Amino acid sequence: MQIRSATPADAAAIWAIIGPTIRAGETYTLDRDMSEAEALAYWFGAGKAVFVAEADGAILGTYYLRANQAGGGAHVANAGYVTGAQASGRGVARAMCLHSLEQAKMRGFQAMQFNFVVSSNVRAVGLWESMGFEIVGRLPAAFEHPVEGRVDALVMYRTL
Repeated sequence: MQIRSATPADAAAIWAIIGPTIRAGETYTLDRDMSEAEALAYWFGAGKAVFVAEADGAILGTYYLRANQAGGGAHVANAGYVTGAQASGRGVARAMCLHSLEQAKMRGFQAMQFNFVVSSNVRAVGLWESMGFEIVGRLPAAFEHPVEGRVDALVMYRTL
């Protein structure tokens, strides 16, 4: 597997990965009905570096990296990751997280923060913890899960 910067030619493959995740509404605070164009505009938004993980010519996952906040918070990175359903359980998210931590360091960030990790996404929470992230905050019932109802959102953080 290799991870590289995304190009405009990757848009259809990225949509094929992020579209089902957005539609499911279980992990991102995005409008489940947003259009492909809106979703790609969000993913490739200003200030974001976008990457794809690929193997054998197929894109398996994607992530973006950005400053978590402007001004006084710009030394802390933020990232969002989505692995394609066909690549689940193959270490793609772990590889993308490791890559993002390296990229964040190279770009001068001092830490990384995930602002809103849905607590029912136990695989992600466990993965982030195994990568050195700590839960530093809990937002009670902050996420309306389409199946589980209101669940907590976690703030996770680690230094680089």
